[in-house]
Amino acid sequence: MPPRRKPTSTRQKKADQQLKRAIKRGDVPAPEPQKKTRKPKFRRGPTGNAIGSAADPANAATIQAAKRLQSAFVTLPPKFLEETKLLVSTLPLHRPIADEIAIFSDVYRDAGDPDALELTCPRRPKWRFDMTKKEVEHNEEGVFKKWLEKMDGLVAAWQTDKGLSEVSPEAASTGNEAPALKEVVTMPRSPTYFERNLEVWRQLWRVTEISQILLVLLDSRCPLLHFPPSLAAYLSNQKVILVLTKVDISGPVRVTAWLEYFHKKYPHLRVVQVESYAVKEEGFAHQGKSQFEPHLPESFRERLVANIREAHAEMLQPPEKVKESPSLLKHWKPSVKQDIDWDGVLQARGSKVGTVVGGAAIPRPKEDDSDGPTKVQEDKEPELLTIGLIGLVMPNFVPMEMQVLCGILPISRVSAVPSCIHYASERIPIERVYNLSHPSLSLPLVPDKRTWREGMKPDSAEKKPPVWTAMDVLTAYADMKKWVTAKAGRPDIHRAGNAMLRGLAEGRVGWAFWAPDTDTKAVAAAMEEQGTGLWIPNATAVDEDTDEESENEEEEEADPEVDTEEDENLTDDDADSDDSFQKAGGPARSRFNALVIDDVEEEEEDAT
Repeated sequence: MPPRRKPTSTRQKKADQQLKRAIKRGDVPAPEPQKKTRKPKFRRGPTGNAIGSAADPANAATIQAAKRLQSAFVTLPPKFLEETKLLVSTLPLHRPIADEIAIFSDVYRDAGDPDALELTCPRRPKWRFDMTKKEVEHNEEGVFKKWLEKMDGLVAAWQTDKGLSEVSPEAASTGNEAPALKEVVTMPRSPTYFERNLEVWRQLWRVTEISQILLVLLDSRCPLLHFPPSLAAYLSNQKVILVLTKVDISGPVRVTAWLEYFHKKYPHLRVVQVESYAVKEEGFAHQGKSQFEPHLPESFRERLVANIREAHAEMLQPPEKVKESPSLLKHWKPSVKQDIDWDGVLQARGSKVGTVVGGAAIPRPKEDDSDGPTKVQEDKEPELLTIGLIGLVMPNFVPMEMQVLCGILPISRVSAVPSCIHYASERIPIERVYNLSHPSLSLPLVPDKRTWREGMKPDSAEKKPPVWTAMDVLTAYADMKKWVTAKAGRPDIHRAGNAMLRGLAEGRVGWAFWAPDTDTKAVAAAMEEQGTGLWIPNATAVDEDTDEESENEEEEEADPEVDTEEDENLTDDDADSDDSFQKAGGPARSRFNALVIDDVEEEEEDAT
């Protein structure tokens, strides 16, 4: 029997070489490039099974629910990215920064035009108990689609309307806005981001329906981003308490200005203050990074509980129309739980908080199987007081760069990093914050070989200081950190931009806006140094080690806005940005949740 002929690889190699030569000559069209896809990586547990794998039935439902509640935002067009990247390399940063830049202006919205259309929050369409779930969801989808089309039209008109253009630094410094807006080349207006996932809005509808009191979290550095007119109008009939967070970063002077603003514009709303996350004690560091934990001083805790108690007391009183009618007053009963152990609420910690006011942690009575489920009587007093918690990206006429600066968008999903750095550098002297050296100073000096007469040669000390651009800031920071791209060896400006944006969003660099209509003289008097814009030097704690990333971080899912073929400027240091973003108090979970204290994992229990 003749021996079996083994297939050799020589023929295949020759065929491949001939094909390559034919493609090079142009005889054969080149095949379409195959796009590389990243396979999801799962961590292995002690048993060897993948943690978080969809194949595990225990995790399948959780993963599916998380995917439904992932936030959806509009993507930036490639033309905008190319144009802004070119402009940040040419437009000089204005120094010193004008004091007026630090005052948040309502020009972002409607420029005082009473006839201008405002962005709104979608409202749940009316429904009846005899409607099926499919009918209710179909109506909600139709209403949401029409609302989304209308909002996109308003945002598009806002982007192109020069009458609503943002005041440029030149206009703010000279006091003459119209000529500055026409003569000076500025960055194009970016679109504004707001939630586009219907499932997330359904969470808002549910929370506002079941909650008697709503707490709205506002970043004290720029509270109007979290409480825009759209949300204020949506919650006009609710019992709302505004919670100013990160007041330790903004400082008492700026926070007082914002308190006066809210008391003047919304006199019926209560406003309380809380501090940001505090650093854990020594010994809690993880891989050289400081760990953070929620920090609420006892004085602030007492104020928060006192305001909730006052709001609850108001709900126990009948409305004016009921008071005027004896027949209605006779049958009127409050719609909230009357007796609450407020001292217990003030002293409770951790999981015991829910047992005081009711909610997910309180034991539930068992139903009698013989008689069937007990029918809830309309006149029965509620068993608990439900407090809802709201914080997410609401529709508002503000540019994307400001939303990134305030930390309400995941930095890992931001593709216009140079544009965001330009926006921040026009308001914060970043080169001074990080003590950067201009890239031109590192270039070798060109010897002056010209012949000068005695006394005519100019002194080198008379040279003007270099003019900074946003690209210079990115390059200088990358050079300082010695970050270069893997292929070309150029300064890794994207990694540098991500690191600086994280420092601004997370509060390592102190900054804050002043409330609208604040007197410019008061702003100048409160600043330690003129020309610092939003920067608060005494609240800045730039830790260089926090910008270094661990080599053991898990790879993040590929960004749909970034081409995976050209990721030489992207690094794995973005992998922890979502966690850092959540630590800073931003809506990393992209949820509307009723207030849950401690780690309660029951999704259907939103009350506490």
